[in-house]
Amino acid sequence: QVQLVESGGGLVQAGDSLRLSCTASGRTFRTYTMGWFRQAPGKEREFVTAITWIADSTYYADSVKGRFTISRDNAKNTVYLQMNNLKPEDTAVYYCAAQKPYYSGRNYAAASYDSWGQGTQVTVSS
Repeated sequence: QVQLVESGGGLVQAGDSLRLSCTASGRTFRTYTMGWFRQAPGKEREFVTAITWIADSTYYADSVKGRFTISRDNAKNTVYLQMNNLKPEDTAVYYCAAQKPYYSGRNYAAASYDSWGQGTQVTVSS
């Protein structure tokens, strides 16, 4: 497993932007498909977006398509989540996750990820 540390959460107003970062330990970051999930109070953890280890293919939940962008910098062992035009319904704890090395499958499913960060709170006020 790899250790993941998220940062960048905070309290913003509707329409604002935030960029979350997730930095991984180790020297094999480039081999991990990375994902972002979120969990709002009283709700299940849900998929937000993912970026594969090969070809940097990206996937998004319909609720964030066109507003959120995932990217990665393998030289910095970091994956980013740029969130624009935030809405109150985006309020949640956001988690970064990594699949096992050299694997990319069922990117939408939390069970496909081996390692998780501690989460960072994003609160969007109306």
